[in-house]
Formats: sequence, structure tokens, C-alpha cells
Amino acid sequence: MWTETKLNELLTAPSPALVSDMNRLPGDLMVLGAGGKMGPSLCVLAKRAFEAAGKNARVVAVSRFSDGNERRWLEENGVETITADLLDPIQRAALPHIENIVFMAGRKFGTRGRECLTWAMNAALPAFIAEQYKASRIVVFSSGNIYPPVLASSPGCTEDTPPGPVGEYAMSCLARERAFEYAASVHGTRVLLYRLNYAIDLRYGVLYDIGENILAGRAISLETPCFNVIWQGSANETALRCLLHAVSPAYKLNVTGSEALSVRETALRLGEILGREPVFDGPEGTHALLSDASRMLALFGPPAVTANTLIEWQGQWLLDGGRGLGKPTHFEKREGSY
Repeated sequence: MWTETKLNELLTAPSPALVSDMNRLPGDLMVLGAGGKMGPSLCVLAKRAFEAAGKNARVVAVSRFSDGNERRWLEENGVETITADLLDPIQRAALPHIENIVFMAGRKFGTRGRECLTWAMNAALPAFIAEQYKASRIVVFSSGNIYPPVLASSPGCTEDTPPGPVGEYAMSCLARERAFEYAASVHGTRVLLYRLNYAIDLRYGVLYDIGENILAGRAISLETPCFNVIWQGSANETALRCLLHAVSPAYKLNVTGSEALSVRETALRLGEILGREPVFDGPEGTHALLSDASRMLALFGPPAVTANTLIEWQGQWLLDGGRGLGKPTHFEKREGSY
């Protein structure tokens, strides 16, 4: 049976390739915005990779840490924690100077009605951090939402596709990128823009959303007909390995799986595992947010877990009563409002 302990062990077990790269990485690591969905497992993964490489490097996690359990788990695994509101200039100035930064801070859900806070987190804060850590190496978490929707039959947007953000959240994500690009061009800051969609950790993600809807008997919209996914363990490992590829001018990298999954076919397979017939809503759409991961695959190889295995794992997680984080992806939304 699936348990949280088993899931967390899988998410934080470093591969030999990651251990080799972390052995080559000079200096310590700080993760800004480490209290989100991916941050805690990324920090522990980094610490275990450093240890496996025989390095006593620091991993520092910075967040408001509204969930005390997350902070305890990090500290139990050798990660240093700092509680800070990154929008507070005094707290921000007190942060240590560290050579390697993974910038994960951001805001997506709850944007509607509080657009100013979303822009403060996604656009203003990146400018402040880019200035404060202009001598550091920085991997910046971004989003495939900066791209325009494309035909479902297409291979997806490449890193050279001109941005076409829909809605204020996506526009603010592009602003985040531009702030770090500016630092790279003016200060020579080593930057990698990490454009992710969508990570799967079994407690949240597109697959969890579809499976939960099936169990609840809710209709599944087909307006967005397909999507990309990547195992969160692979997504975090890629982010850490990207530190060695941060350069000036900023390098752009799509991070996702090698294929697009059909919403209908995925729901039907999850329905078989769950013993429930999925209900669908509306005609199948023609466009979706899709990213071409060819550049990532050339650099790092395929993700450790295939899409078919992720679907099997997700179904079993739900059958075993695995909990959800209560953070739906809203991947099916088309107007860009979250």
C-alpha cells in the first residue's frame, strides 16, 4: 500500500546523475519559497544528494512556514530553516548570502480579487531578489502558462516560442522571468528560467484532480483536451541539476514529460483502476497549454517515471485512501483566472 512515508522516500532519493552534479556544484544552496508543494521534497532531495556526494554543504529553506509539520520534517532531515516574509525588506535583507539559489516563491491561486498581491509576489519580489543575489547562480521556477495555447495535435511550445500569456497570473509569471533576465543582462547573473507544467506528487496534480472527480461523480471538462505531466521527483532533480546550467544571458528550459496525455483517455484508465465510470462534460476542445521538452530530454534524459506508471500510481494512491493537499491545478481553465 501507498503511505506518505513511502511517497516521500521516493521523492527524495537522489539518482547517481544528481549526486554527480551536486558534487560538482560549488557552495551551499538556499531555496526561497520552500514551503510550497514542491519545496520541502526538493530541499531534502538536495541535502541527501550532497550527503551522498560526501559534501557537507548547507541547504537552507526560506518560507513563512505556515505549516509547522513541514518545518519539522525539513529540520529532521538536516535542512536549515528560516522563517521569513520575503516581501518584507528587513527580513529579506537579513537572509544569508549563498552562492546557489532556487527561487520558488510565487502566487497563483487566489489571484482573482487580489491581483495586486499576485503581482507583488510574481513580479516585484523577483526584481528585489535578482538585485540582492546578483552574484549568485539562480534557478527560477516559472510556468508553461507564459506560452499561448496551441493545437492539441502539436508537439507543444518550444523555448523559442514567443510568449502569449493569458490572464494576470500568466502575465505576472512572464514579469518574473523578465526581472531575472534583466539581472542576467545587466549584472551577468547566472540564471536559468525553469518553465514547469505539471508536476505530479500523488497528493496533488492533474492526475489527482481527474481521479478525485471520478470518485466524486463530478463531470470532467474536455474543453482542455490534453496536458503534460512530470513526476515531481524528476522535476525537483531537474531543478537542482539546472544550477550547473545557469548562465548569462538567462537560459530557458521547458520541464515536463515527453508526451501529451489525453484527458479522456487518462480519465478512462483511472476509471478502470478506481472501478468507476468517468462522466465527461462538453465537447472536446482543440487547444491546450503544451510544452515541448526536447531540450530538457537532451540535457538530462527522460524522467525517471513514465506517464503510464504515474497514472497507475495515482489510481492506487486514491484506492489506498491517500490524502490530497486541497490544491487543485485548475488545468482545465481557459481564461487564465485562478
